[in-house]
Amino acid sequence: MGNMVRRSPTGLDTSVPNLARMTDYFLGGKDNFAADRQAAEQVLAVAPEIRDMAREGRSFLGRAVRYLTEQGIDQFLVLGSGLPSRHNIHQIAQSLRPDARVVYIDDDPVVLSHCQALLVTNPRTTVVRGDVLHPDEMLSDPELLRLIDLDRPVAVLIGSALQFIPDEDDPFKSVALLRDSMTADSHLVIAHAVFGMCPEVAEPVFNVYRQALGRDQNVSRTRAQVLRFFDGLELVDPGLVHLRHWRPDNPLTSQVPEKTWAVAGVARKTDGRRGRPS
Repeated sequence: MGNMVRRSPTGLDTSVPNLARMTDYFLGGKDNFAADRQAAEQVLAVAPEIRDMAREGRSFLGRAVRYLTEQGIDQFLVLGSGLPSRHNIHQIAQSLRPDARVVYIDDDPVVLSHCQALLVTNPRTTVVRGDVLHPDEMLSDPELLRLIDLDRPVAVLIGSALQFIPDEDDPFKSVALLRDSMTADSHLVIAHAVFGMCPEVAEPVFNVYRQALGRDQNVSRTRAQVLRFFDGLELVDPGLVHLRHWRPDNPLTSQVPEKTWAVAGVARKTDGRRGRPS
């Protein structure tokens, strides 16, 4: 970015760091401002591996989408997708299945505006306002239902949204409602930081994120706690593992010493019981 001055969109407070724009900075993007870069550098000073985690998280989602298309999935809900990058979910899915339909769901106005601009010419992809804590509202959105048939298998991808939601908000209940809304052979995909693997960085990292999150709760889950999000579903091999260990393109990847502290998994719904939102 150098010293280039960027003009911010009308009504956008660029003096406050933003999660999506911080992640964009970690990924080497250009859709970020001085406050985002400053906060991101503070995080990197404590945990430089977060840049690798951001990249590995996107790579994992790409591998998961490829796997899901092989299973016949052609409908995708992407929650908390972040800012568009070079390899977006809809591009990967539609390169493998041109008829694939993808709905991005986010409550960040920055993400929504960027996605709307990107997707204006793609009739099989759209973006709607929503979040994982309000699944009934999200799944009854007319724009979502225009593309997604909830009577058919669907994949729900949650890249990093859950790791910033405290237990007080009961994200486990929200994910369970999402699970119950899906028909048999649908899949849930989750990536989640596990600070228990690196406890010394948890508090310093969340001290930086508090300003962007606008909340004080420190979210730090163990692998066993993350595993609860998959209750009632069948994890596919290799289960809930480190990001780079989930069906790596290069088998040698699993032999590299693990330096990051995030896990990921994909699970399938095996029964047809469901309760659609009214």
